[in-house]
Amino acid sequence: MSPVFPMLTVLSMFYYMCLRRRARTATRGEMNSRRAIESNTRALPINVEIVQYAKEVLDFSSHYGSENSMSYTMWNLAGIPNVYPSSGDFTQTAVFRTYGTWWDRCPSARLPFKRTPSTFCSQDYVELAFEEPVYPTAVHILETYHPGAVVRILACSANPYSQNPPAEVRWEILWSEAPTKVNGPQARQFTPCIKQINFPTNLIRLEVNSSLLDYYTELDAVVLHGVKERPVLSLKTSMIDMNDIDEDEDEEKYGCGMDTLNKQFSIVTLREWPTNGYFDKLPYELIQLILSHLTVPDLCRLAQTCKLLYQHCCDPLQYIHLSLQPYWARINDTSLEYLQSRCTLIQWLNLSWTGNRGAISVSGFSRFLKVCGSELVRLELSCGHFLNEACLEVITEMCPNLQELNLSSCDKIPPQAFNHIAKVGSLKRLILYRTKVEQTALLSILNFCSELQHLSLGSCVMIEDYDLIASMMGAKCKKLRSLDLWRCKNITESGIAELASGCQLLEELDLGWCPTLQSSTGCFTNLARKLPNLQKLFLTANRSVCDTDIEELAANCTHLRQLDILGTRMVSPASLRKLLESCKDLSLLDVSFCSQIDNRVVLELNASFPNVFIKKSFTQ
Repeated sequence: MSPVFPMLTVLSMFYYMCLRRRARTATRGEMNSRRAIESNTRALPINVEIVQYAKEVLDFSSHYGSENSMSYTMWNLAGIPNVYPSSGDFTQTAVFRTYGTWWDRCPSARLPFKRTPSTFCSQDYVELAFEEPVYPTAVHILETYHPGAVVRILACSANPYSQNPPAEVRWEILWSEAPTKVNGPQARQFTPCIKQINFPTNLIRLEVNSSLLDYYTELDAVVLHGVKERPVLSLKTSMIDMNDIDEDEDEEKYGCGMDTLNKQFSIVTLREWPTNGYFDKLPYELIQLILSHLTVPDLCRLAQTCKLLYQHCCDPLQYIHLSLQPYWARINDTSLEYLQSRCTLIQWLNLSWTGNRGAISVSGFSRFLKVCGSELVRLELSCGHFLNEACLEVITEMCPNLQELNLSSCDKIPPQAFNHIAKVGSLKRLILYRTKVEQTALLSILNFCSELQHLSLGSCVMIEDYDLIASMMGAKCKKLRSLDLWRCKNITESGIAELASGCQLLEELDLGWCPTLQSSTGCFTNLARKLPNLQKLFLTANRSVCDTDIEELAANCTHLRQLDILGTRMVSPASLRKLLESCKDLSLLDVSFCSQIDNRVVLELNASFPNVFIKKSFTQ
């Protein structure tokens, strides 16, 4: 046969691949690739566009507000705008718990996980349900104060209002970008160019990173535009770039489910090679060091190249620290099953945000810990809504060396389940923010976990008597260095006195939004005198903080780095100047809504103390 025909066949296949590649990339909301030389993509007007506000807030990782209120809570994102187009600090908006880098520069800060891909920078999230499933054509986010925190928008194939749960829950990234610094705190409507997807959705997830912001970002509403039928695209291709034929298809598949990642975890058939070239001459430890810089998916891909690299990539020493949070949308029971043989020596494990909507079962999680839990020192399970009492029981039985446990926003765990934590006497860090831990269980934990150094009880609304809890801390937790009592509603000067007397190593204390504390009782003066090592003190929204308290801090807590006295009416510029002169390491001073501290005073203090970030917020 003439050699012309095979050549024509190859060219035909090449042309087909080019067209297929172009058709796929043309479905994106914005053609911003350098490889796209010329293409015109236009959705044909076959459908009437549906515009809808979020019907319900289904899930979120944190919020500034109280669990029993609507002020500054994520629930404000449901429905029509409350504030927009106005700018400023308004209680009717949705506000996340943190901003800036201050929380990474305090005694309670945790070391980051290695191997985290540079493309994953999300710190918080919120999931919104809409009435009608649609093919999204636009997403409008109404930001009313310090915009720029949103870094990812995702769509889910599962209908939260459907009676029949789907066999597979699929997440697709509509838009993603690194955090940006927006000039000015003014309100804006943020409408990024989104990618078109091949399934209808009425579940949208926003992920945010507030590290570049000078203050809390505030969101008012989210508007979803879409059509009921999948748009038909008109494709005109006049030129095809050779660079379009590349190997990045796997990256786009990441948003399409869990099969791709699981296949990478699984054992594959490897070809026999007579030699591994120069790799055979390298020391084993050197190859291990080189591979330690790869992300988990890259490590799994490399394992499929040859037996030598497979051996290195599956070595348990590569999985001493493992964070699966960046891949939360694709982690399931099968993923954990594949990883078991590689994680027998694992010490740090991050499963935050994973496993929701049935992706990880109690039995799958338990099987993994029974094989891999013996050496665990740190376990991050933030927003793990698959967790129940059986899971906590397995953790306490299978992880005898556990020192750090993060259950932040695991609000589905029943109250009685927290009793099991008391069995882990080696705990040094425990994060129970926004959980349903009750007083009896917490007293048991404090009694048996005397090694605790960092404890977060922010927004734990089931605790009836915080004075009793503070008394137990003072008696049993002598090594406590940081304590978060954000929005605890009933602690008094009696509990503060017990705490300050017994936990004199405290370096960080958050008493923000604790309305039962009054400066007139001497509680803040007592704190300043008993806790000279304080580096961070938040007295947010306590209107009774006065000059005497500030002067006591200046005299006794000279290591102070962060102070929040937002909302006080009793602090004068003179006392603040004394504080700034005495506390040379002070880097954050929040005097928002302090009636005696106006913008002129802030400018004067900034000029005299340029190394201190002095925050003055006000509602326009």
